[in-house]
Amino acid sequence: MAESHPMIGGDGTYSYTKNSYLQREGIKYAKGLIDETIAHKLDIKDLLSNSRSFKIADLGCSVGPNTFICMESVIQAVKHKFQSHGLTEQIPDFQVFFSDHTFNDFNTLFRSLPPERPYFAAGVPGSFHGRLFPESSVHFVHSSYALHWISQVPKEILDKSSPAWNKGRIYYTGAPDEVGKAYAIQFAKDVEIFLDARAKELVVGGMMVLILPGIRNGISHSCAVVNVMLDLLGSCLMDMCKEGLVSEAQVDSFNLPTYVPSPKEMIDLVERNGSFKIERMELFDPVPGNEAQILGSGHAWKMHFRAGLEGVFSKHFASETIDELFDRFPNKAAEKLKATSTETSLLFIALKRK
Repeated sequence: MAESHPMIGGDGTYSYTKNSYLQREGIKYAKGLIDETIAHKLDIKDLLSNSRSFKIADLGCSVGPNTFICMESVIQAVKHKFQSHGLTEQIPDFQVFFSDHTFNDFNTLFRSLPPERPYFAAGVPGSFHGRLFPESSVHFVHSSYALHWISQVPKEILDKSSPAWNKGRIYYTGAPDEVGKAYAIQFAKDVEIFLDARAKELVVGGMMVLILPGIRNGISHSCAVVNVMLDLLGSCLMDMCKEGLVSEAQVDSFNLPTYVPSPKEMIDLVERNGSFKIERMELFDPVPGNEAQILGSGHAWKMHFRAGLEGVFSKHFASETIDELFDRFPNKAAEKLKATSTETSLLFIALKRK
């Protein structure tokens, strides 16, 4: 059973709805890549030979509004493809499946659905580390900022007798090689399960677009700004531990369940699976020329991380500990941003079902 770590729901101060602007920037940039992929690689005639509806799934949809932006972009691109081929009268109905863990705030998601939407909407609760749909029932799968979440923290990094025990840290950045390797192995297992499930659910010729944090081939994980910031959260926790505000045992038994892969890792996993053709894969900067405005303050990172990670921390630490942690984080993050040169990269992957 995959662990569930939903984003903060509702529309409060720390909600994902109000603090997912970084993800939105990446989605805006990726729109052009998705448009090109659909225009040049999606075969609409074969896909709809036995169906009058085009079914789209957004996996890891969270609570909006980003998922609505993504789905409208996909639909507009598909409609444009029909129109450009002189098939305007054959444009199908669209059905969108919004899918996330069962603890996701689906109430907020559906309350905020666009009233004038060009699709029929449905919710599909469950983990994408397993089957979600009937066989050969989906034409297009989209998932952004979700696949880097692993289904569970590797057991060996919590084992005091293991070389991969991650003592004094909550992430693999800067940890011994054994820790990073354990994370990479768990990520590979999860992606294998993910691809196997999607291969069964997508029709032949169906497409899948994945957008997730990534790093360039061959560089250290400490070069990725998101990894550096996550490592700083652990540093803040250790400071609190030294001051007696949290126990060392609590910190040693907690690790964050995410992993940032390289293109090579993803290529190897897709080729090993064998069910998909890689139509496009590239790294891109989600905020080109705008890093200082979007990512340049410790406070911005605090809001971004709290919206996404409080659910993880709340299973292990008291609410006052979490408040103190995120109160300390901005100053440390601001200092690090000034002193460190890091990269902000997203990995875009377009796959076609063979």
